[in-house]
Amino acid sequence: MTRRWLFADQLGPHFLDEPGQPVLLVESKAVFRRRAFHRQKAHLVLSALRHRAAELKDQAHLVRAETYAEAVRATDSPLSVCHPTSRGARDLVRRLGVEVLAPRGFATSPQDFTAWAASRRGLRMEDFYRDARRRHGILMEGAEPAGGSWNLDADNREPPPRGARHLDVPDPPAITEDEIDHGVREDLDRWQRDDGIEFIGRDGPRMFPATRREALARLRHFVTHRLPIFGPYEDAMLAGDPLMAHSLLSAPLNLGLLDPLEVVERAEAAYRSGAAPLNSVEGFVRQIIGWRDFVWHLYWHFEPGYHRSNKLGATTPLPKWFAELDADAVEARCLSDVLAGVRDRGWVHHIPRLMVLGNYAMQRGWRPGAMADWFHRAFVDGYEWVMTANVVGMSQYADGGRMSTKPYAGGGSYVNRMSDYCGGCRYDPKVRVGEKACPFTAGYWAFLERNEAALSGNHRMGQPLRGLHRLTDLDALVEQEKARGSRAP
Repeated sequence: MTRRWLFADQLGPHFLDEPGQPVLLVESKAVFRRRAFHRQKAHLVLSALRHRAAELKDQAHLVRAETYAEAVRATDSPLSVCHPTSRGARDLVRRLGVEVLAPRGFATSPQDFTAWAASRRGLRMEDFYRDARRRHGILMEGAEPAGGSWNLDADNREPPPRGARHLDVPDPPAITEDEIDHGVREDLDRWQRDDGIEFIGRDGPRMFPATRREALARLRHFVTHRLPIFGPYEDAMLAGDPLMAHSLLSAPLNLGLLDPLEVVERAEAAYRSGAAPLNSVEGFVRQIIGWRDFVWHLYWHFEPGYHRSNKLGATTPLPKWFAELDADAVEARCLSDVLAGVRDRGWVHHIPRLMVLGNYAMQRGWRPGAMADWFHRAFVDGYEWVMTANVVGMSQYADGGRMSTKPYAGGGSYVNRMSDYCGGCRYDPKVRVGEKACPFTAGYWAFLERNEAALSGNHRMGQPLRGLHRLTDLDALVEQEKARGSRAP
């Protein structure tokens, strides 16, 4: 029987064809030599691989090698592999003569995406999402969307409850580390000590599922206890509650431990039974079969050089304090707390990623490709396919609007409205110039001034660009932000 090579993001049962199918699992040390990944991300990936090998017992052959090629060439049986999730991995398996099967782990097939995209002048996630809902019959009442509306975003943009330090939802089930985790930690310590392999971020107890059993427990708990309140506050931030009501399922989904359709079907069942409101369920479904699938397909649909897109001419290197997660160097409370979350957990939810980390980088003109690479390495759920369109296209607007209708730039007023960060911060979100000038507020206007010509044709930017020239302190603001540059604010 052909042996199935499973990459570390293909670890669920849906990547095998039948019980007893022989499996090849490979730990490649070269992957960690080439790039400095977050320590907790490295731990999670290796733990997941080793747990899968332990589950499969004699069915699996786990090889620890310097490179994938070395392990494959030492395998004496024919191999097949489900379509890898990066161009580099796909090219590798082809060079090695491995049979490549259709991709798994996504709701929409490449054929369906290609057919959908072929009839469109522009590719917009909302259109794709509606097509996916129809095709899979998710949250539908016949030919119409459940509740009469496709998109309930208007109900899902609430700021955090006034005066709250955390949402009133139970914590997700804790992860109990075992001997496999202890072995992974010892190996990573030895790699750092003896092999010169470097990581970023802090080590810590494993927070995310490394097995399907753990992932299913998280899914059940989220649907029962956290999904009902997820929707209204999905865009809100609280310094004392980094998890809010988010599912924490991106990492197990991207390891292949869960299939996206099983995830959304459980969420839909909660709506049908009256256990969760439609706005929460719709918002969650949109993240899974809408946004997640959309960025996967864009990774393959766009040209191989898309990751080098840089329409705004952002060429500043990532500063050391940011690249190395030095949150203590930062006085701006929102940026310091979010960067500390990446340092300590390898994870923050989508709004801190977009409107704090990505927003600040775009304002400062940091290189989009470097930002995408940083997100890939620093986040436990980060992969090349995840971050290319998410960061280059959406977060940094470096593709000039091919996947997003406007830059996701915002000033301190957004952070102030959607979080509790501004209280107690040394900066004032209402101040543009001077000692208390908020680096996000001032940075927003400096970004518009620097990119006015590039953005002038975007109808969604007309109003802010008109406001730009009503500022009486614009010249002083621009000089101030040039002086601030990429120093830790």
